[in-house]
Formats: sequence, structure tokens, C-alpha cells
Amino acid sequence: MNKMKFSFIVTIALVLTMTFPSCKKEWKPGMPLAKEKLKIGVIHITDPFSESSGYSCAHQMGIEEMKKNLELQDSQFLYKIHVDDTDHLHIESAIRDLIARGTNVIFATSWGYMDACEKLAGEFPAVVFAHASGFKRNEANYTNYFGRIYQARYLSGIAAGTQTKSNKIGFVAAWGTENSEVTGGLNAFALGVEKVNPQAGIYVKVTHSWFDPLGEAAAARSLIAAGCDIIAQHCDTPIPQIEAEKAGVLGIGYNTDMSAVAPSSVLASVLWNWGAYYTTLVQSVINGTFTTAPYFGSLKDGIVDISPLNENISWNPEMILLLLDERRRIESGSFDVFSGIMETNDGGRIGRAGGNLSDDEIRNGMNWYYRTIIKY
Repeated sequence: MNKMKFSFIVTIALVLTMTFPSCKKEWKPGMPLAKEKLKIGVIHITDPFSESSGYSCAHQMGIEEMKKNLELQDSQFLYKIHVDDTDHLHIESAIRDLIARGTNVIFATSWGYMDACEKLAGEFPAVVFAHASGFKRNEANYTNYFGRIYQARYLSGIAAGTQTKSNKIGFVAAWGTENSEVTGGLNAFALGVEKVNPQAGIYVKVTHSWFDPLGEAAAARSLIAAGCDIIAQHCDTPIPQIEAEKAGVLGIGYNTDMSAVAPSSVLASVLWNWGAYYTTLVQSVINGTFTTAPYFGSLKDGIVDISPLNENISWNPEMILLLLDERRRIESGSFDVFSGIMETNDGGRIGRAGGNLSDDEIRNGMNWYYRTIIKY
């Protein structure tokens, strides 16, 4: 090869190197990612590190389980706490800061984070966004996750229905019929109560906030004053159970096992085991099998459950057998909580003979109360 030809080849190579500095592809969701390159951000509505129970605590327990299962380091996690899910500027700022600090997976754990995730997922395609409880997603890097919590709610209703003496059961709800998540759980609870006690009514008090300790306390006290001898809840803190304990009535906890804060009153708690999802999602990011298909888990998957019944309470053995049998039927798929035709509390009719409500109807169309529910 003569010198002129060699010089020409070298010049072309340098030009190509300058024009195309690297053939390496930038990582994007759906491609494998080395475990040590993971950086996971988690956004909480309260401070789970100072709590022993409640919504954020349940999510953080799931994060810790995932961390242990996948042998990740503490340094691979960043947290944003006390992010009010009604403060859109704060939410967006928190997410942007996580991304600026290198996160490539973000778990946004509260309903109100949904719109900010939608916006920023489009802006940052190399970040996985996973949002709890909402319904928005895209086809590239934004997914949502939740579970059939209504299945565990139904079982807890069976437990509550056998224990009420006044036939008045209170329910502290974060939102009314405008929110399918809360309403679906409440309706399932009412169906479980009715299964064993058709005379019982469910009195619901709405706080209009996921996290409102003062409002939750006031709602619980109001329901107890109205004669409710069991207090159930769908809100973030254990305050309703603490109020039940102070008043000497019974309760059904939520999110975590609330017998830790109200050992005398809590009959059982409806549980979230978020670690089942978090482990699967992060493993899919590592493997390169991540997709944005929504996750809607079940009792069978283990993401939702009911805690053991309070051993200090006297239980009807027939009720325990019924509860176990109903659980088996749900897990086997032979029984669906929302099946057949159901009557609403305003005289309407929902459902169809011989059929079940679809997942979409349960997640997005539960804008009615079952016939035994009284808004108080």
C-alpha cells in the first residue's frame, strides 16, 4: 500500500470517528440494563421511614423486599417524601430532581402523581415510569400498576359482618363515588358483609383526601357517635383504627397489619404486598423484558391479602370455614366478587345475569354504591 493511499484511509477513518463517535446505543426501556447501573427513585406522599403502618409504609416495605430479593445496594435508591399529590409543581420538581441525579426507574406511589408522570415520560424516554393506582400509560416507558384489592375487601367484609352487634359498620373513605378505587373496595366490603349479615348497613364518611389525619379522626369519631361498632377504612393513615381502639369498638385496618397500633380493636387488615410487583418490574428492566402493559394483580398473585384474624376475638368456626372457602373460590377463578346483577343504593341495577364486571368497569367505572351503603 503506497503512502498516499494509506494517508487517505487514515483521513477517512478520522472523519468517520469524529462524525460517529460511538456505535453504542443509548439505553432505553426494553433493553437489558446491568444491575449495578440501576438507580431507582421512589416518590411517597408521606414519610414511610417514620411510620409503622399505613399506605406509604406498605409501599416502602415492598421496596425493601425488592431490594433484598435482587440484592441491590442502598446507594441505588433515592427517595422523595412528603410530596403532596395535589401539588403539581412539587410533584414535577421532585421527579426532575430524581432524573437529574441519575435515576432510570421511578415509582410514583400516589394517584395524584399520574399526570406529571405522563408529561415527563414523554420528555425523558430513557427513564421507566411506573405509577400506582392510576390508568394512564404509553407504549414506551410509562406503565401503571395496582391490584384487585376488592378481593381482600370482600373477605374482610365477611369477618366484619359476623362481629357487628349494632348492624352499623362505619367506613372512612378518602373519596366518594368519583373514585373507582375507593368505591370498588367499599362495594366489595359491603358484599362481603351482606354474605353473612344481610341486616347490616355500611355507613360511609368521605374525607376528600388520601392523607388527612385530622379529617380521618373526625370521620371515625362521627361514625362511632352514630352507633357504628366497627370502623373500616380506605385512607392512608391508621388514625381510624386508633380512634376505634380509644372508643372501645372494633375495626378493619388497611394497607398494613394495623393490629400493631390498635391490637384490641383490629379484627383483621386488608393488605398490600407491593414487593411482589416491585421485584418483577425491576427484574424485567434488568432482563430487557420490560413492557408498559398495565399490572392488575390479585389474591392469587399475592399482591393483595388479608391479615390473620385477631386471636383475642371470639370467632364463629363456620364463618372461618366460609372465609377460607370464599378465598379458595376467588383464587381458583370460580367466583368473582362482582358477579350477576347488583342493586345500587339509589335503586339502580348494575351488571348482568351470569356475567362478571370487567376489569375496566371495576377500575374506571365504579361510580355507584351498593344497596346496603349509606352516605353519612
